[in-house]
Amino acid sequence: MQTIRHAAVAGAFYPGDSRMLAGHVQALLRAAPADAAPVIPKAIVVPHAGYVYSGQTAAKVYAGLMPARNTIKRVVLLGPAHRVYVRGLALPDADSFATPLGMVELDKQAMARLRGLRQVVVSAAAHDQEHSLEVQLPFLQSVLDDFRLVPLVVGDASPAEVAEVLDVLWGGEETLIVVSSDLSHYLSYAQARQADQLAVDKILKLQDTLTHQQACGGMVVNGLIFAAREHHLEPRLVDMCNSGDTAGDKDRVVGYASFLFTERTGRA
Repeated sequence: MQTIRHAAVAGAFYPGDSRMLAGHVQALLRAAPADAAPVIPKAIVVPHAGYVYSGQTAAKVYAGLMPARNTIKRVVLLGPAHRVYVRGLALPDADSFATPLGMVELDKQAMARLRGLRQVVVSAAAHDQEHSLEVQLPFLQSVLDDFRLVPLVVGDASPAEVAEVLDVLWGGEETLIVVSSDLSHYLSYAQARQADQLAVDKILKLQDTLTHQQACGGMVVNGLIFAAREHHLEPRLVDMCNSGDTAGDKDRVVGYASFLFTERTGRA
Protein backbone atom coordinates (compact mmCIF):
# COMPACT_ATOMS: atom_id res chain seq x y z
CA MET A 1 0.00 0.00 0.00
CA GLN A 2 1.38 3.39 -1.01
CA THR A 3 2.06 5.92 1.75
CA ILE A 4 1.17 9.50 0.80
CA ARG A 5 2.31 12.70 2.45
CA HIS A 6 -0.77 14.89 1.95
CA ALA A 7 -0.65 18.65 1.47
CA ALA A 8 -0.61 20.50 4.78
CA VAL A 9 -0.71 24.18 3.74
CA ALA A 10 -2.92 24.11 0.62
CA GLY A 11 -5.51 26.84 1.04
CA ALA A 12 -3.18 28.82 3.29
CA PHE A 13 0.19 29.37 1.61
CA TYR A 14 -1.24 28.79 -1.86
CA PRO A 15 -4.71 28.09 -3.36
CA GLY A 16 -6.23 24.79 -2.34
CA ASP A 17 -8.37 24.42 -5.46
CA SER A 18 -6.46 22.72 -8.28
CA ARG A 19 -7.78 24.98 -11.04
CA MET A 20 -7.13 28.16 -9.08
CA LEU A 21 -3.67 26.94 -8.11
CA ALA A 22 -2.72 26.03 -11.67
CA GLY A 23 -3.90 29.41 -12.93
CA HIS A 24 -2.12 31.29 -10.16
CA VAL A 25 1.20 29.54 -10.75
CA GLN A 26 0.95 30.04 -14.52
CA ALA A 27 0.25 33.74 -14.01
CA LEU A 28 3.35 34.07 -11.82
CA LEU A 29 5.46 32.24 -14.39
CA ARG A 30 4.15 34.34 -17.28
CA ALA A 31 4.96 37.52 -15.39
CA ALA A 32 8.58 36.44 -14.89
CA PRO A 33 10.96 38.13 -17.36
CA ALA A 34 12.53 35.79 -19.91
CA ASP A 35 16.29 35.26 -19.74
CA ALA A 36 17.79 36.26 -23.06
CA ALA A 37 20.46 33.55 -22.77
CA PRO A 38 19.00 30.87 -20.52
CA VAL A 39 21.45 28.58 -18.74
CA ILE A 40 20.02 25.56 -16.98
CA PRO A 41 21.16 25.67 -13.35
CA LYS A 42 22.48 22.80 -11.29
CA ALA A 43 20.89 24.30 -8.19
CA ILE A 44 18.47 27.05 -7.23
CA VAL A 45 17.61 28.85 -4.01
CA VAL A 46 14.00 29.98 -3.68
CA PRO A 47 11.84 31.44 -0.87
CA HIS A 48 9.02 29.56 0.82
CA ALA A 49 6.48 32.08 2.08
CA GLY A 50 2.89 32.29 0.90
CA TYR A 51 2.70 32.91 -2.81
CA VAL A 52 1.20 36.35 -2.31
CA TYR A 53 4.39 37.33 -0.52
CA SER A 54 7.24 35.51 -2.27
CA GLY A 55 5.69 33.75 -5.25
CA GLN A 56 6.94 36.28 -7.77
CA THR A 57 10.51 35.94 -6.51
CA ALA A 58 10.36 32.15 -6.76
CA ALA A 59 8.69 32.26 -10.18
CA LYS A 60 11.56 34.26 -11.69
CA VAL A 61 13.83 31.25 -11.13
CA TYR A 62 11.30 28.53 -11.88
CA ALA A 63 10.37 30.06 -15.23
CA GLY A 64 13.96 29.54 -16.33
CA LEU A 65 13.65 25.78 -15.84
CA MET A 66 11.09 25.35 -18.61
CA PRO A 67 13.71 24.67 -21.35
CA ALA A 68 14.83 21.68 -19.23
CA ARG A 69 11.36 20.34 -18.51
CA ASN A 70 12.17 17.08 -20.33
CA THR A 71 15.77 16.87 -19.09
CA ILE A 72 15.40 17.15 -15.31
CA LYS A 73 14.20 13.82 -13.96
CA ARG A 74 15.19 14.07 -10.29
CA VAL A 75 14.71 16.99 -7.89
CA VAL A 76 16.61 16.99 -4.61
CA LEU A 77 14.55 19.36 -2.47
CA LEU A 78 15.89 20.62 0.86
CA GLY A 79 14.29 23.03 3.31
CA PRO A 80 14.64 23.97 6.97
CA ALA A 81 12.68 22.36 9.78
CA HIS A 82 10.14 24.81 11.21
CA ARG A 83 8.03 22.61 13.51
CA VAL A 84 10.02 19.56 14.61
CA TYR A 85 13.59 19.37 15.88
CA VAL A 86 15.80 17.41 13.51
CA ARG A 87 19.39 16.40 14.15
CA GLY A 88 20.82 16.19 10.65
CA LEU A 89 18.61 15.71 7.62
CA ALA A 90 15.27 13.89 7.61
CA LEU A 91 13.79 11.80 4.82
CA PRO A 92 10.04 11.15 4.90
CA ASP A 93 8.38 7.81 5.54
CA ALA A 94 6.32 8.06 2.36
CA ASP A 95 6.16 6.93 -1.25
CA SER A 96 4.74 10.13 -2.73
CA PHE A 97 3.80 13.72 -1.91
CA ALA A 98 0.40 15.11 -2.89
CA THR A 99 -0.62 18.64 -3.84
CA PRO A 100 -3.85 19.91 -5.44
CA LEU A 101 -2.05 19.49 -8.80
CA GLY A 102 -1.52 15.76 -8.27
CA MET A 103 1.01 13.27 -6.97
CA VAL A 104 4.79 13.53 -6.97
CA GLU A 105 6.51 10.16 -6.73
CA LEU A 106 9.57 9.88 -4.51
CA ASP A 107 12.85 8.53 -5.84
CA LYS A 108 13.14 5.59 -3.47
CA GLN A 109 16.34 4.29 -5.07
CA ALA A 110 18.10 7.60 -4.56
CA MET A 111 16.75 7.87 -1.02
CA ALA A 112 18.11 4.40 -0.24
CA ARG A 113 21.60 5.63 -1.11
CA LEU A 114 21.42 8.05 1.81
CA ARG A 115 20.44 5.54 4.48
CA GLY A 116 24.07 4.74 5.35
CA LEU A 117 24.94 8.35 6.18
CA ARG A 118 24.96 8.99 9.93
CA GLN A 119 23.41 12.46 9.56
CA VAL A 120 20.35 11.16 7.65
CA VAL A 121 17.29 9.95 9.55
CA VAL A 122 13.72 9.03 8.60
CA SER A 123 11.01 11.15 10.22
CA ALA A 124 7.39 11.36 9.13
CA ALA A 125 6.80 14.01 11.81
CA ALA A 126 9.45 16.32 10.34
CA HIS A 127 7.60 16.32 7.00
CA ASP A 128 3.93 16.15 8.01
CA GLN A 129 3.35 19.88 8.60
CA GLU A 130 6.49 21.33 6.99
CA HIS A 131 5.73 24.06 4.46
CA SER A 132 9.26 24.87 3.25
CA LEU A 133 9.25 21.88 0.89
CA GLU A 134 5.55 21.75 0.07
CA VAL A 135 5.25 25.25 -1.38
CA GLN A 136 7.89 24.42 -4.01
CA LEU A 137 6.00 21.44 -5.41
CA PRO A 138 3.28 23.23 -7.44
CA PHE A 139 6.00 25.26 -9.18
CA LEU A 140 7.98 22.11 -9.95
CA GLN A 141 4.85 20.32 -11.16
CA SER A 142 4.14 23.26 -13.47
CA VAL A 143 7.58 23.61 -15.08
CA LEU A 144 8.79 19.99 -15.25
CA ASP A 145 7.14 17.12 -17.08
CA ASP A 146 8.17 13.90 -15.38
CA PHE A 147 10.39 13.92 -12.30
CA ARG A 148 10.89 12.09 -9.04
CA LEU A 149 11.56 13.79 -5.74
CA VAL A 150 14.09 13.37 -2.94
CA PRO A 151 12.72 15.56 -0.10
CA LEU A 152 14.89 16.39 2.91
CA VAL A 153 14.01 18.49 5.94
CA VAL A 154 17.22 19.95 7.35
CA GLY A 155 17.72 20.72 11.01
CA ASP A 156 20.91 20.86 13.04
CA ALA A 157 23.45 19.99 10.36
CA SER A 158 26.84 21.35 9.40
CA PRO A 159 27.61 22.60 5.89
CA ALA A 160 29.82 19.54 5.36
CA GLU A 161 27.02 17.18 6.42
CA VAL A 162 24.56 18.77 3.97
CA ALA A 163 27.18 18.81 1.22
CA GLU A 164 27.93 15.12 1.75
CA VAL A 165 24.27 14.31 1.08
CA LEU A 166 24.32 16.48 -2.05
CA ASP A 167 27.48 14.74 -3.26
CA VAL A 168 25.77 11.35 -3.07
CA LEU A 169 22.84 12.63 -5.15
CA TRP A 170 24.71 15.07 -7.42
CA GLY A 171 24.23 13.23 -10.70
CA GLY A 172 24.31 15.03 -14.03
CA GLU A 173 21.92 17.26 -15.95
CA GLU A 174 19.02 15.02 -14.93
CA THR A 175 19.35 16.13 -11.30
CA LEU A 176 18.30 19.55 -9.99
CA ILE A 177 18.98 20.71 -6.44
CA VAL A 178 16.36 23.03 -4.93
CA VAL A 179 17.10 24.81 -1.65
CA SER A 180 14.19 26.50 0.10
CA SER A 181 14.97 29.51 2.33
CA ASP A 182 13.69 32.92 3.27
CA LEU A 183 16.02 35.65 4.56
CA SER A 184 15.58 37.88 7.62
CA HIS A 185 12.41 37.84 9.72
CA TYR A 186 10.42 40.63 11.38
CA LEU A 187 12.83 43.52 11.04
CA SER A 188 11.71 46.93 9.86
CA TYR A 189 11.78 47.48 6.11
CA ALA A 190 15.01 49.50 6.23
CA GLN A 191 16.71 47.07 8.62
CA ALA A 192 15.69 44.10 6.50
CA ARG A 193 17.04 45.66 3.32
CA GLN A 194 20.41 46.12 4.98
CA ALA A 195 20.49 42.69 6.65
CA ASP A 196 19.35 40.88 3.53
CA GLN A 197 21.98 42.57 1.39
CA LEU A 198 24.65 41.24 3.76
CA ALA A 199 23.20 37.73 3.46
CA VAL A 200 23.03 37.98 -0.33
CA ASP A 201 26.64 39.14 -0.45
CA LYS A 202 27.71 36.10 1.57
CA ILE A 203 25.93 33.78 -0.85
CA LEU A 204 27.41 35.48 -3.90
CA LYS A 205 30.89 35.20 -2.35
CA LEU A 206 30.26 31.50 -1.53
CA GLN A 207 30.72 32.07 2.21
CA ASP A 208 29.00 29.27 4.14
CA THR A 209 28.54 31.30 7.34
CA LEU A 210 24.87 32.30 7.17
CA THR A 211 23.14 32.35 10.56
CA HIS A 212 19.53 31.42 11.26
CA GLN A 213 18.84 35.13 11.80
CA GLN A 214 20.14 35.97 8.34
CA ALA A 215 18.20 33.16 6.62
CA CYS A 216 15.77 30.70 8.15
CA GLY A 217 17.24 28.08 5.82
CA GLY A 218 20.78 29.23 6.49
CA MET A 219 22.00 25.74 7.38
CA VAL A 220 20.69 24.44 4.08
CA VAL A 221 22.12 27.29 2.02
CA ASN A 222 25.48 26.89 3.78
CA GLY A 223 25.54 23.26 2.73
CA LEU A 224 24.80 24.15 -0.88
CA ILE A 225 27.56 26.78 -0.82
CA PHE A 226 30.01 24.20 0.58
CA ALA A 227 29.11 21.84 -2.27
CA ALA A 228 29.14 24.65 -4.84
CA ARG A 229 32.77 25.43 -4.04
CA GLU A 230 33.72 21.76 -4.43
CA HIS A 231 31.82 21.41 -7.70
CA HIS A 232 32.88 24.76 -9.17
CA LEU A 233 29.44 26.35 -9.31
CA GLU A 234 28.89 30.07 -9.32
CA PRO A 235 25.80 31.82 -7.94
CA ARG A 236 23.74 34.55 -9.55
CA LEU A 237 21.12 36.65 -7.81
CA VAL A 238 17.85 36.60 -9.74
CA ASP A 239 15.54 38.60 -7.50
CA MET A 240 15.44 40.14 -4.03
CA CYS A 241 12.58 41.78 -2.14
CA ASN A 242 10.65 41.54 1.11
CA SER A 243 7.06 41.30 2.22
CA GLY A 244 6.89 45.08 2.47
CA ASP A 245 7.34 45.19 -1.30
CA THR A 246 4.64 42.64 -2.05
CA ALA A 247 1.71 42.14 0.31
CA GLY A 248 2.62 43.31 3.81
CA ASP A 249 3.30 46.42 5.83
CA LYS A 250 6.80 47.80 6.31
CA ASP A 251 6.98 47.59 10.10
CA ARG A 252 7.87 43.89 10.40
CA VAL A 253 8.89 42.24 7.14
CA VAL A 254 10.32 38.95 5.89
CA GLY A 255 13.08 38.97 3.29
CA TYR A 256 13.20 36.89 0.12
CA ALA A 257 15.76 36.21 -2.60
CA SER A 258 16.22 33.71 -5.41
CA PHE A 259 19.46 32.46 -6.95
CA LEU A 260 20.77 30.28 -9.74
CA PHE A 261 23.89 28.14 -9.28
CA THR A 262 25.48 27.17 -12.58
CA GLU A 263 28.74 25.56 -13.67
CA ARG A 264 31.55 28.07 -13.76
CA THR A 265 32.49 29.09 -17.29
CA GLY A 266 36.07 29.37 -18.43
CA ARG A 267 37.36 26.91 -15.83
CA ALA A 268 40.57 25.15 -16.71
